[in-house]
Amino acid sequence: MTPFLGEIVGTALLILLGDGVVANVLLAKSKGNNAGWIVITTGWALAVFVGAFSVASVSGAHLNPAVTIGLAVAGKFGWDQVPIYIVGQFIGAFIGATLVWLLYYPHWAETADQGLKLAVFSTGPAIRNPLWNLIGEIIGTFVLVFGIFAIKGAVMQEASGAAVPIGLGALGILPVAFLVWGIGLSLGGPTGYAINPARDLGPRIMHFLLPIAGKGGSDWGYSWIPVVGPIVGAVIAGALYVALGKF
Repeated sequence: MTPFLGEIVGTALLILLGDGVVANVLLAKSKGNNAGWIVITTGWALAVFVGAFSVASVSGAHLNPAVTIGLAVAGKFGWDQVPIYIVGQFIGAFIGATLVWLLYYPHWAETADQGLKLAVFSTGPAIRNPLWNLIGEIIGTFVLVFGIFAIKGAVMQEASGAAVPIGLGALGILPVAFLVWGIGLSLGGPTGYAINPARDLGPRIMHFLLPIAGKGGSDWGYSWIPVVGPIVGAVIAGALYVALGKF
């Protein structure tokens, strides 16, 4: 499997499980209907773990254009590879969103609220204010990307006192999943914590294209915020990581 295919597969699993838990909670007559925010944030954390763990050894499991760009800004990933990774991530997002639509096919017609149907695919603000919504996505993604740098660069002290990197291998994905869980619980309230342009824009495009029963608009007026905010947050995180000496 090539890194390009790895990003497709990993992101497809991420969206299938992530948007899938939202569908389970929001759509009418599902077994998890009205299970709440804790279930959604937990489901997304597990989606990150499963999607990333499955392809960590193949592509590094970015699964997020913001992560890819942040790594490139920090000098940990080649800029020449950024476009192909992002294309793979969006293809994976298209596939994952389509699978969620198919899996919950009977429930779309049973759900009257058009906003809930859109919320399965993409995020939306609790209080619509473009500036503060943008700031929320910048902060959330900064925490994600800077946290990834901290986790991947974490060190432990041996008996000799020497600092050595913690070698978690693919299991390094586990603390990242907890990081995403924490972001959702603490920072996700204002915008729904997209923190990933492919996670939001990819499924939003599929919401627009798919023949979803009784769907409304795809809220294109808001769609730029979950794209621009995460990219800005990732660039800040990468720049700060470099400024601190790549600890």
